[in-house]
Amino acid sequence: MLNTFLSHQWKAFWRSRNRGGSIAAQVVLGFFLLYFLAVAIALGFGMAFFLPEIFKGQDIVKSFNGIILYYFALDLLMRIQLQELPTLSIIPYLHLKIPKSKIIGFLNIKALFSMFNIWPFFLFLPFIFIKIAPLYGTFAALMYIISIFSITVFLNYLVLYIKRKSISNVWYTGIGLGIISVFAALEYYKVISIMSGSDYVFRTIALHPYLGFIFTVLAWAVFKINAGFLRQNLYVEELSKKQEKKVSTDYAFLNRFGKVGELAALELKLILRHKRSRSAVIMGFFFLFYGFIFYKQKAIADNAFGQMMFAAIFMTGISIIIYGQFMFAWQSAHFDGILTNKINLKHYIQAKFLLFTIASTIITLLASFYGFLSPKLLLLHAAAYLYNIGFGTVIVLYLATFNYKRIDITKAASFNYQGTGATQWLLMFPYALTPILLYLPFGLLDMPFWGLLVVSIFGVIMLLLRGFWVNFITKKLEEKRHKIAEGFRE
Repeated sequence: MLNTFLSHQWKAFWRSRNRGGSIAAQVVLGFFLLYFLAVAIALGFGMAFFLPEIFKGQDIVKSFNGIILYYFALDLLMRIQLQELPTLSIIPYLHLKIPKSKIIGFLNIKALFSMFNIWPFFLFLPFIFIKIAPLYGTFAALMYIISIFSITVFLNYLVLYIKRKSISNVWYTGIGLGIISVFAALEYYKVISIMSGSDYVFRTIALHPYLGFIFTVLAWAVFKINAGFLRQNLYVEELSKKQEKKVSTDYAFLNRFGKVGELAALELKLILRHKRSRSAVIMGFFFLFYGFIFYKQKAIADNAFGQMMFAAIFMTGISIIIYGQFMFAWQSAHFDGILTNKINLKHYIQAKFLLFTIASTIITLLASFYGFLSPKLLLLHAAAYLYNIGFGTVIVLYLATFNYKRIDITKAASFNYQGTGATQWLLMFPYALTPILLYLPFGLLDMPFWGLLVVSIFGVIMLLLRGFWVNFITKKLEEKRHKIAEGFRE
């Protein structure tokens, strides 16, 4: 039965009208996955060398044990944001003589094919073979591997279960995020320590290897709970509401955002299908190497983050800056259609925020290779990233409501200044100066890490206020929409 399902999925892919775009998307996605896989391998083999540098004076095995659960805590946050639900067009199979256990089994097996489930092995296995096996023996090393595999499977099905439950009741998502926030706050205020707890757990497994099977039992339990939920809801009546939410896009990961995801997918198609917008995206990847100009060893050693702040903001927010400076003008050719169609302007603005957040996240992750220069640069990038998705998105979209210049997206971007006006130049002043001004007092007081924390907190506050800013910018767009449309017609 598994082969039949795979055959149907394969045929559906190749018979799709949009298979060309799907193949291109898969190739790009494959490139990113290979890049992060290479980073994981490099970190895995380099862990024996840089752990003593990061945790000076601490036993290397204790440092390694401490980061395992810390990694999985971050992994959980990433999965909640990025892990997709495995999809299969179930309704056509429900009236056939196919056991529901077969359909559920396919969905559960398909869920395991995720890069989130592969990275931990490349990240942790080299160190286990190099250090743990000689110190504690082969059986203890094997139980380390089983424990890590079990935790990976546990998180995989836990996140799928939470997401499936949240489809019917959004409170599950709120409760889940609340629990994570509580643990994050307890960790921040040193009430608990994830690293100390992780070290205790895995040192216990090293001394009593059989205890590692506790994680296996937990993984099996959440797998059965997830399968049971699917069995109870595998009916047409239960699926019909979910099927209505599915939108006609080529980007399945955007489907869960409903109308906002549909608008974001349409704009993503616009970006990739036209010369100027596509050139803007490609140009953003070249600016990833901007840091080699500004990130000097002396500045890094002196914690001179103020000197490097502009480069960090520029790199992690390049997609927001380059694409956002012509926001709304990218759609100038059909802006009248947007106004006359049944499109909620609030959803339209939310789609812009969504695209900016996704793009900035991808760029920031790609820029993680600067961590090889110094782990401190990762803290700088984290602060810049929070600032960009919190404040940068707001200022770009607000100033876009003052841009009335039309652009032709079918023309190349090189030496093309069509649509460029005073708004684009004014954009850079509040965008670039705000984080530097926030950081400056702490830099002068020789408190660089506190400065990064303030920039991060500012970004988080703005991110938490995103609902307010969406309403504010939507109101501005409603007030200026006719003036913008008139400018785009010229």
